[in-house]
Amino acid sequence: MTPSQSGGAKGRKKSGIDLSSAEAVQESIRNLDYIADSTLSTTLFLALALEKPLFLEGEAGVGKTELAKVLAKLLDTELIRLQCYEGLDSNSALYEWNYAKQLLHIKMEEGNKGDTKQVEKDIFSEEYLIERPLLRALVRSKEKPAVLLIDEIDRSDEEFEAFLLEILSDFQITIPEMGTIKAVRNPVVILTSNRTREIHDALKRRCYYHWIGYPDAARELSILTLKVPGAGDRLSREIVGFVQSLREQDLFKLPGISETIDWASALVQLDKLTLDPQTVNDTLGVLLKYQDDIAKIQGSEAAKLLEQVNAELTAAR
Repeated sequence: MTPSQSGGAKGRKKSGIDLSSAEAVQESIRNLDYIADSTLSTTLFLALALEKPLFLEGEAGVGKTELAKVLAKLLDTELIRLQCYEGLDSNSALYEWNYAKQLLHIKMEEGNKGDTKQVEKDIFSEEYLIERPLLRALVRSKEKPAVLLIDEIDRSDEEFEAFLLEILSDFQITIPEMGTIKAVRNPVVILTSNRTREIHDALKRRCYYHWIGYPDAARELSILTLKVPGAGDRLSREIVGFVQSLREQDLFKLPGISETIDWASALVQLDKLTLDPQTVNDTLGVLLKYQDDIAKIQGSEAAKLLEQVNAELTAAR
């Protein structure tokens, strides 16, 4: 395999995608219905231009995973996703041998009295190799760098973090039976974390870091207008106002932008033009995912919040 060839943002501009500045990146992903602020756009631009992994941290539902999907679509390349979980090991993330197929080949060659050394060489070839996400991201780089999404890294163990650090350092792996495989061009790497635990500093130092928080009311309204155009202006403003108010409450799990979009879609499906206390109570399960949170808001508290939202909207006219 040949060494990594730096393409950067300028190289991608030649293919018809303008990623030559933070503003261009912001506009490009905006055209794919992802609204990013200037800080995120700048961090993403630098990560692309300098070929550094991007570490996105924030609460669930704020758009971390969605950004990777949008980026793959923008670059017209494959999105390779490694979903992390407790107990994830290098074999599950990197590669495995197809033992059943290898055994079948061995039995066939035994019947044909094949050469033992040749059989061993055959069964440890690419034909019998099962590519897992990390290996696939390196191998596919021969055609076009893939977007490698390492999702919810905080769910994995510290041992896997150490292993991942090695991969991100050199973008190469060694398979004992085959030798070293190195990416022709480094994949675009995005790591996400919901911050259920702290990630080791050594891994963070390999990346550019950005915290994605809950959007303010103006940006959330822009996102909602883009994602759920069927919701009228009044309903959209009520939804955003109510969700913003919910995030000020002492809840176990605050609703993210994904819940806002889901709620708006549900209300459109119910043919609602405005919010009313009964509708809010009936649909709280779309916004809140824990019964204790629903019980705290349902009823008089929901009516109170909705009344405050309507008063603020009336005053803003």
